[in-house]
Amino acid sequence: MVKIQILSDLHLEAPAAYDVFEITPTAEYLALLGDIGYTKDVGLIEFLRKHLAKFKIIFYVLGNHEPYHSSYAASKQHLLTLQAETEQQASGKFVLLDQTRYDLSLTVSILGCTLFSNITAAQKDFVNFGLNDFYHIENWTVEEHVQKHESELRWLNAEIQKLMEGSDRKIIIMSHYSPTDDARAIDPKHKSSTISSGFMTDLSQEICFSSEGVAVWAFGHTHFNCDFEHETHQTRLVTNQRGYYFAQSNGFDPGKMVEL
Repeated sequence: MVKIQILSDLHLEAPAAYDVFEITPTAEYLALLGDIGYTKDVGLIEFLRKHLAKFKIIFYVLGNHEPYHSSYAASKQHLLTLQAETEQQASGKFVLLDQTRYDLSLTVSILGCTLFSNITAAQKDFVNFGLNDFYHIENWTVEEHVQKHESELRWLNAEIQKLMEGSDRKIIIMSHYSPTDDARAIDPKHKSSTISSGFMTDLSQEICFSSEGVAVWAFGHTHFNCDFEHETHQTRLVTNQRGYYFAQSNGFDPGKMVEL
């Protein structure tokens, strides 16, 4: 049995709370699924270093807020530097999930990436002008966002196919963006949003979503918590998002974990 504590969207950057927010372990593994803070802030890296002492491994998915007032390349490099520092450690390792497969055991594998959403042509202008990403991230455009979605989805589908060849492995997918348009995963007040494709993509017809090997898909970004099993594919869809300090999401549980 593998237990993984899951949190996302802590937004420790505003107001700055890197030095006061504490995660109490309920499992030996921790998954942070994006929007924890800004990677340009020394406080975020120190927050991660402090919590490495509490967990065997911290898995980290890059969100859309980590590179604010910087770039995706620079943001990723900050996290890769931390990963390199911990590579030789038996415990307290940091693993960036950036189109990454990590085998936790002989029977459980993690597949992780940001999995940018597929911004639709009809919503392109609304998203471009309505989301801060395209103002606060250097050299970031809707076109690049969609290209990253396509490349990450290809990678994810290919990895699922490889894992399912003659294997009975259980897979947990970790992403920042949502892979579903299921009403149970969407805040009712946003169901008719003109920028919805900036937050989620319906992947129900994709191999990564329909494969029987995918036991859990954990994600964030929507600031709306859910935990349910998809009736058709029996995949558990789960989020545990805090949200902004002054607008926290209902149902956030700092100790929430999944078991496989």
